[in-house]
Amino acid sequence: MISREEAINLLHKYLSNDRNLKHCLAVEAIMRALARRLGEDEVLWGLVGLLHDIDYELVGRDLSRHGLVAAELLRGLLPSDALDAIGAHNELTGKALDTKLAYALKASDHISGLIIATALVMPNKRLSEVKAETVIKKFRQKDFAKGVNRDKILLCGKLGLSLEEFVEVSLNALKEVSSELGL
Repeated sequence: MISREEAINLLHKYLSNDRNLKHCLAVEAIMRALARRLGEDEVLWGLVGLLHDIDYELVGRDLSRHGLVAAELLRGLLPSDALDAIGAHNELTGKALDTKLAYALKASDHISGLIIATALVMPNKRLSEVKAETVIKKFRQKDFAKGVNRDKILLCGKLGLSLEEFVEVSLNALKEVSSELGL
């Protein structure tokens, strides 16, 4: 299996947009925290979060290939269940969400966006200002962060976590990497 250092180098090879890189770091942090919480492989789950969007700039406007190209790039570097989860995180691929790892990735991908959008409307634009209750309120405001799919966040239930628990785990994870995220 690929090391985190090798994964970071691969990300920099395929992603040039700083926002995309930071998104991958955010999802990695959430996935690692979820793995710890659920007793799963923290290294593997972190790598899946880190590398899930490695193909985002490669596929351009053809989002039906997003996830599939990533799985091809990562074949031999990650186990097959990780590649399946990466392929399934984009519903346009037609791949089924059918494992804990896949549900976790899908939910983490979306909660990261909601939490970061919440931080960006805080007075100092810092994750340290964000409380879990605020994220829950923003979750319920359908006109806030319209690109965030609330149904995908609710996949946390498939992991045995309530929305409140998932928000708490995710927010704490992002606070731990706030300096890397610039938030």
